[in-house]
Amino acid sequence: MQRILGFAIVLGAVVGGYMFAGGNPATLWQPAEFLIIFGAGFGALIVGNSGYVLKEMWAQVRSQFVKQKDSTELYRELLLLMHTLLDLAKSKGLRELDDHVENPHTSSVFLAYPLVLEHEALVVFVCDNLRLMSMGKLSAHDFDSLLEQEIYTIEQQKLKPSSAMAVIAEAMPGFGILAAVGGIIITMQHLDGPLSNIGYHVAAALVGTFIGIFGCYCFMAPLSSAMEQYVKKQVALLECVRAILVAHAKGHVAIVATDSGRRVINEEQKPSFTTMEQWINDRAA
Repeated sequence: MQRILGFAIVLGAVVGGYMFAGGNPATLWQPAEFLIIFGAGFGALIVGNSGYVLKEMWAQVRSQFVKQKDSTELYRELLLLMHTLLDLAKSKGLRELDDHVENPHTSSVFLAYPLVLEHEALVVFVCDNLRLMSMGKLSAHDFDSLLEQEIYTIEQQKLKPSSAMAVIAEAMPGFGILAAVGGIIITMQHLDGPLSNIGYHVAAALVGTFIGIFGCYCFMAPLSSAMEQYVKKQVALLECVRAILVAHAKGHVAIVATDSGRRVINEEQKPSFTTMEQWINDRAA
């Protein structure tokens, strides 16, 4: 909803200012210019990116126009889930977690935290690394390095769509110039016609530059930034899990390990230690 409101304000300000200055909004409607600019941009996306990136880009773009759930509740469930799993591992051993990490969608522990289960990548990350811990002796330092590398790789993969969008955004003014040059060529073909006809074609050509600049700075660049922030929020969940698992690998008790994850949460969603402790006590009760 925030994205839609933002784009509505941008569109209203640009077109409204144009009309306030005496411009005719109908002049801006040049289907051929739109076809050249956005068609070329879409084609360049297809040429320059893999099917995975295009599919992920579509998913990330769609996510920007749906209401985002409050991540505070998601972090609450994540902290409680990790505490439950580590407390179980501490009391009964890591092997006790096998049934839960092998089948998280049927696990009584995971089913108690539905918001976490909605994030498939997060569930896979938790289960895979708990499984790794249970397979044998692994130093906390080595385990931390493995998790760091895994998160870095995931982040780089997930950032490819926003990077691709940013590249096309930077190219939009160029596509606008391309459309404008095409319009000038058409204008030159009508130099023997009425002066008003020449003026119309020149205006139509300049609209191409207008659309290219608008598409870059008012639409695609902000959307690329929003997609990047979306990925950063997803990665932050993995960083929280990483901190908890590494603390557990160092031998800390469940509450201390869970607090290690709480400490890396963004200030906007981070609960106090007292609040987290109250959540754990309420769950135990």
